[in-house]
Amino acid sequence: MIAPMNTQVEGPVLFIADLHLCAAEAATTRAFEAFVAGPARQAKTLYILGDLFEYWAGDDDLAAPYHRHIADLLAELTKAGTEIIFVAGNRDFLIGTDFCTATGITLATEPVTLSLSARPAILLHGDVLCTDDHAYQVFRQQVRNPGWQATFLARPLDERRAIIESIRAQSEAGKQQKTADIMDINESAVVSAFQSAECDLMIHGHTHRPATHIHSVNGRPCERWVLSDWHGTAPYLAWTDGALTRKELFI
Repeated sequence: MIAPMNTQVEGPVLFIADLHLCAAEAATTRAFEAFVAGPARQAKTLYILGDLFEYWAGDDDLAAPYHRHIADLLAELTKAGTEIIFVAGNRDFLIGTDFCTATGITLATEPVTLSLSARPAILLHGDVLCTDDHAYQVFRQQVRNPGWQATFLARPLDERRAIIESIRAQSEAGKQQKTADIMDINESAVVSAFQSAECDLMIHGHTHRPATHIHSVNGRPCERWVLSDWHGTAPYLAWTDGALTRKELFI
């Protein structure tokens, strides 16, 4: 169910997704540090649309030095005046209230509906649109269940990390058996989301296929902007002066 649109947002507003931050990806970490110190510091609002981390095993993982470093960067940004809205992805859906308290970010329920300078829009991570991947949607429904999450988070942290690593390995192996179309969005799911939100602009990530698509919904054109994943640079969307622009920060 999509909540009524009640958030009016003025620019500059930035959108990012699919950073997959981890200690092993030093170049991407440096790109995030530069993004936080530069473009994000000038924004009024930053929307992070999922998969900020390669994976998140629970808020007690904040004790890890790398995770604390990223949390401190976010905290510095919110203290400087940039509002950060976070939508969970398929890698970091276990981010919870402790992480939000430590960083000052706001955890939003997907989908987010808002008005960008009076233009209605819908924001998602994007995995919910990939309805042709039936096995993944079953898995998604399971792990997003509060009961499942409570049981999982009751396990020791090291055990949770090991389980996640095993699931990731199985997922990568499973991708080899799936066609590219199955792992992409479903047109009917996109149209349904546009209709439910009563908007003509959608922004999402997840697919790692950055592009701008035009969909016909009830006879009117609707724009779908797909965010880029990060690999040593900082690609983002910027809403300024009533328009979206793709930008990328190189370091």
